[in-house]
Amino acid sequence: MSANTPPEASPRNSGIRWVAIMPLLIFALVAAFFVWGLVKGDPRKIPSVLIGKPVPQFSLPSLQGATLPDGSPVPGFSTADLKGNGVKMVNFFASWCTACRDEHPFLMQLAQRKEMPIYGIAYKDQPDKSLAWLQELGNPYERIGVDLKGRVGIDFGVYGIPETFFIDERGVIIYKYIGPLYPKIWREKVLPELEKALAERNRQGSS
Repeated sequence: MSANTPPEASPRNSGIRWVAIMPLLIFALVAAFFVWGLVKGDPRKIPSVLIGKPVPQFSLPSLQGATLPDGSPVPGFSTADLKGNGVKMVNFFASWCTACRDEHPFLMQLAQRKEMPIYGIAYKDQPDKSLAWLQELGNPYERIGVDLKGRVGIDFGVYGIPETFFIDERGVIIYKYIGPLYPKIWREKVLPELEKALAERNRQGSS
């Protein structure tokens, strides 16, 4: 190398610079696609990487003061509660979530029809506010876990609520719906997707 060659022009130094900035470029590219997907696309179509995988391990305390229709306390919620007895719903909600308020009447209808167990996770919400919310609107949940710091939500891949996960008897996530649930969405979207997921699971199990 000539003595007049600046250090930054050295091929070796140039290579080092590229190695240093490459992770930043990759991160920026991935972030750009993610933001584009949220802004230009439909976030409900973003697939969950957990579909077909076991529910994350968690154990959450109960929401103190919340009661079941018979007046007994609503129990807490853990991974073990999601195994056995058919498909179950796990609904992430919060008192500060406007869309959660919109979907709540339909959750109450589902609970009354007893189509499947509905479990709730109070996401990043103060327990007293979650309790006041349920006392005002009614409690559709058979179990409630308090995820005050949002750590379980992170494990589930939650990035905006309401989000609802459907778990089969093995404790495996078979479907995820992002956004508020309504009767039409339930009939035309959720139930067909659940039937498809269960049929595919049964097909793979018999092959």
